[in-house]
Amino acid sequence: MVSVEKLAIHGGPPVRTKPWVSKYMGSEALGAEEKARVLQVLEKKRIFRYLPDGLETSEAAALEEEYKRFVGTDYALAVNSGTSALICALIAVGVGPGHEVIIPAYTWVATAAAVAVVGAVPVLAEVDSSLTLDPQDLEAKITSRTKAVIVVHMRGISAAMDEILAVAQKHNLMVIEDVAQANGGTYRGRPLGSLGHVGCFSLQQSKVIAAGEGGMLVTNSEELWQRAVLYHDGAGYQFRFLERKIPAFPGQNYRLTELQAALSLGQLEKMPDLVRATRENKRKLVERLRNQEKIELSPVFGTERDLGVSLIFYVADEEKARLTAQALTAEGIPAFQVWDRRARDQHIYVNWEFLMAKRDPWGRSYPWSLAEGSSVDYSPETCPQTLALLSRAVQIHLNHLVTEEDLRDIEAAINKVAFHLL
Repeated sequence: MVSVEKLAIHGGPPVRTKPWVSKYMGSEALGAEEKARVLQVLEKKRIFRYLPDGLETSEAAALEEEYKRFVGTDYALAVNSGTSALICALIAVGVGPGHEVIIPAYTWVATAAAVAVVGAVPVLAEVDSSLTLDPQDLEAKITSRTKAVIVVHMRGISAAMDEILAVAQKHNLMVIEDVAQANGGTYRGRPLGSLGHVGCFSLQQSKVIAAGEGGMLVTNSEELWQRAVLYHDGAGYQFRFLERKIPAFPGQNYRLTELQAALSLGQLEKMPDLVRATRENKRKLVERLRNQEKIELSPVFGTERDLGVSLIFYVADEEKARLTAQALTAEGIPAFQVWDRRARDQHIYVNWEFLMAKRDPWGRSYPWSLAEGSSVDYSPETCPQTLALLSRAVQIHLNHLVTEEDLRDIEAAINKVAFHLL
């Protein structure tokens, strides 16, 4: 039954008074196993991966083996962040000066920054109601300079990979999957990260499993893996493969420490249970809200493509989204408008200041200055479909800790706010 009591923002009693669950997942599951592994590293006094002795007992190597088994790829490379994984992936597939890389207009700023850092030009493409890359706009943005596309599985939602891979194959594009926000997700039964040429993961605190910072790159190509290995270790490789099959080139230091790796080890074993509970919470919630006619849910929400890490729904317009988020928060369910034009959320392209200004670290305009005759430009009007969707989208964080009582509170709060405001 919908409450007809006044909204909490208008002085009425809130639906919920106890605190909401933590927004974190993997870090909430840290316990005795992780503590024991970290202490074991300290006891060994071997905190750098590439000491010549004991390479076979490296924690980072063991983590790579775990990821290879979990994702089902032939090769994996542990790095120190998800951003580093993206940069290594771009280098691996041959992206560099003079190239363009298509990215969604809704992703963390690091996706765009990684492209610019390797000397390529980021090209923004629209997202659709799933909040992932729109395959039609992807194809519309391809030029003779396009080398690759970074597909971001945003907010735990897998992108439309069949359509995207078909476009990429048609135009001979390299496909990099950014799985930072969807670790453990699947698409048509296949693990995310295994569908493109390279998959990239993050182990940052807010991700599905976490080490504070850290990342992983996976691929089925030995050549791409060797290129990534070379780049992540300052052009070094002697501890990773005896037979180098690629020319040498300079790199960076993106190595993962043994302590970070130890913290992550074993979390992949826990992840299926975390994901199962989170998916089920989202499925139940979407099922209950399908009949709420005053909100709109994407058809992919609550399906196999949805990891379930957040509830996102659309309302009629930007102003109603702002008021709905405020009202839900007052009812005891923390919510936010996905694009609030007064905020500086770095997930939304209009807030990527360096990109909007085409500015490099030296006050010039590299790599854009290399692209003579390029029509790539950026403004708030670059991806209007994306902004229109995000401005009327409201988000609530979910995870494996959400209980049946919590689900009832969300449903009651949404119905109450819809009754009064929508």
